This record gives sequence, C-alpha cells and structure tokens, in this order.
Amino acid sequence: MSHDAMPHPALSRRSQALSGRVRVPGDKSISHRSLMFGGLASGETRITGLLEGEDVLRTADAMRAMGALIERQGDSWVIRGTGNGCLLEPEAPLDFGNAGTGARLTMGLVGTYEMTTRFVGDASLSKRPMGRVLDSLRQMGTQVLEAEAGNRLPITLRGPKHAAPITYRVPMASAQVKSAVLLAGLNTPGITTVIEPVMTRDHTEKMLAGFGAEIEVEKDAEGARHIRIKGQGDLKGQTIAVPGDPSSAAFPLVAALLVPGSDLTIQNVLMNPTRTGLILTLQEMGAEIELMNRRDAGGEEVADLRVRSSKLKGVTVPPERAPSMIDEYPVLAVAASFAEGETVMLGLEELRVKESDRLAAVAAGLKANGIDCTEGDASLSVRGRPDGKGFGGGTVATHLDHRIAMAFLVLGLATERPVTIDDASMIATSFPEFMELMTGLGATIEQRGEAG
Repeated sequence: MSHDAMPHPALSRRSQALSGRVRVPGDKSISHRSLMFGGLASGETRITGLLEGEDVLRTADAMRAMGALIERQGDSWVIRGTGNGCLLEPEAPLDFGNAGTGARLTMGLVGTYEMTTRFVGDASLSKRPMGRVLDSLRQMGTQVLEAEAGNRLPITLRGPKHAAPITYRVPMASAQVKSAVLLAGLNTPGITTVIEPVMTRDHTEKMLAGFGAEIEVEKDAEGARHIRIKGQGDLKGQTIAVPGDPSSAAFPLVAALLVPGSDLTIQNVLMNPTRTGLILTLQEMGAEIELMNRRDAGGEEVADLRVRSSKLKGVTVPPERAPSMIDEYPVLAVAASFAEGETVMLGLEELRVKESDRLAAVAAGLKANGIDCTEGDASLSVRGRPDGKGFGGGTVATHLDHRIAMAFLVLGLATERPVTIDDASMIATSFPEFMELMTGLGATIEQRGEAG
C-alpha cells in the first residue's frame, strides 16, 4: 500500500462456527526467493503457487529492472534469468513498497556488483533499520553512498570492482541478514561464510542448493551453524511449487480455535521446523490441531492441518522459540486472550523492528479491547479469560502493519463486542485473499467506508 492512500477501516464481530477446507497463499519467504534465484539463474524457472501479494510483486519488479524476464503464464510464473554475475544496473530506484524481505535480500544480491543501486520504500519500510545488512556488505567492499539517519531508506549502494569474501557471525537471529550475506557471496570470488548461533528459517540455504550453488552447512561444538557458499558458480533454472505460508495459515487457524464449534482444514501448509513454533505453542496450550497427509514437496515438508475449537490454557513461550514464530506473536497474543491463566512470551526484541513496533502495537490493541496484558522490553504477558466477557469494543491502530490488522480482525470473531481496525488496505501485502477466505468460512468481517 502506498503511504498516501486513504485508509480503509474494517470491523469483525462474534461469528458462528467456522468450517470448510481452504488453501492459504504461497509462502512469502519462498516466493521472494523463488523470484530472486530464478531471476539470477540461467535458463528457465517455472513457479506455481507463488504468493501474488504486493510485497512479492515488488521483488519481481526489481528483478525485471535488473534484466530478468518474468511473466505470468496461466497458473505459473515463468522466468528467464540473467545468469549469476550478470545482473544489469537498474535505470531507476528499486521501490520495495512495504517489503522488508525483498529490500534486505536484494541489497545483499546487488551489493557485490560494480554498479549503483538505489532503494526506496513506503513510509513503514522507510522507518525500518537496514544497518544490520549494510554492516556486512561494507566488510565485503560495498559503499553506502546514501542512507537516511539510522541506516534507513532511501539507501544507495555502490558495489566494489572486486568484492572480498568474509566470515560473518550474525549478531542477532535474522534469516534476512544471513540470506543477504549469502546472496552477496554469490557474486564474490572464494568462500563466503555465515556463522549462525541460533538457527533461523533455512529456505535460502535449501533453495540455493536446489538451484545448483555450492553450499554446505555444518554445526560446530557449540551448536552454531557454519554456512559456506562458493562464489561465482552457475545457478540453473528450476521448477518450484510454493507451499502454503504458515504465517498466513495462522489467522484462520487461531480463528477456528477461538470460535465455538469450528472445524476447519487448511491444506498444503509448509511444515519446515524453522517455521512451526506457533503450532507447537498452541498444541502446548491444548489446541486440537491434527497434522494430516504429511508429505515432501520440493525438499520441504508440507501437511494439511485440521483445526477444531479448543479450550486453551496459558503457557510460557521460551525465547529460543522466537525465530521459528517471529511473525506469529500478534495472533498468538489473540489466542492467549482466551486462554485460562497467563501466557508469557519471551525473547521478542525483534518485534520492535518489524513493519511496526509490533510489540507495542499488540499490547495497545489488546488493552483497547479490554484485555489484561503487560508489555516488557522484550516480552509480553497476557492474562486471558476463556469466556471473553467484556472483550472488544475498541479500535486498533495498525501502523501500516498487515499482521496487526489480521490478528485483531481474528480477535473480533470471538469477543463480546465488535473490534475495529483503523486500516485494512495493507493486508494485500501478504494475504490479498484474507477477507474473502475468512468470510467464506463463516467469519463476520465488514469493510467500512473510507476514513475521511
């Protein structure tokens, strides 16, 4: 969503039982990477199941601007890539809108090319810190010609004549930083190494290997992962079927747990262990979630999830689980609001630098709807009420954050009074079908008129 568009409020109210079989959009992380690696590989890449949200389409536009041919043919996206090392200097700034993943990964991809690339984004993305990526690129020889205060967009990069391979220990659990360094290593002679003390989603490593990159992963005695990639190798086009996004599945899943009488099946959901923290946590809380038809799809495990309304109890979510569910804490907080007792979520510092300060936004949204919670520096405690008595009636400030918007629309499906969000338009960045999918299951969600 462009930051000057008019906001579109939405409202959700207590719903009848949700039922049906649905598919959620393709995984956002895998969709971004499919377009990037396909655009970089030689030959043809064919993708089905691509998430056609605004964020992912910005990545497609960026790859086109650097020489890749990308077009939609029926249900597939077909890419003819440039070949590794052959990206072209874009003639105009690359506008990533709200897409943090696309922006950070593309900075890594172009940072070791001897060319000048300018990155811009919307109001939300322009507040997000990029220094964690820029620090590693500077070590490889990239010049940062322009950046706003705090290493924020707009940012202009100039790559070196000869990039230097580095060994880089990521200072925080971030799949985006790890991936940016590995992508920079693709156009760098020699071996680039990333040391990852805490494992994060590993789609970059798996997919690069699938495209033919020379990449190896091993653990040291302390359990840290050492990921080594050999630069300037060939990448070959692939056929990719993108599985359903577990972060998107989280919204109908939690809705079905909270709305009495619900019985719902969500098909073809990615079950990569680096992405299933929410399901594990909800099962610990007593959620009835059955994993059916588990199978392999292109090197990733997928399954169908049968979800039935459940009585939940509070738990403590350990900090080491955060990387495997970092995008799901807003909707987990909604589930915790209806759990018996207290749910304590720890290790949430990364939520401060998402599309919004998600930790503050979640706490404010809960309090606006009568839910007892405490926000810490890197924690959130929610004291739930299974009957939801007195909940709802508030308006939630979404701060241009799609996950805040969807989480609080789920909240309103089970509260005594309706819940209003100030803007639903940015939901299209990750889950364009959200409203239609949820109402098709029986959810009561209404778009309001434009806010004047």
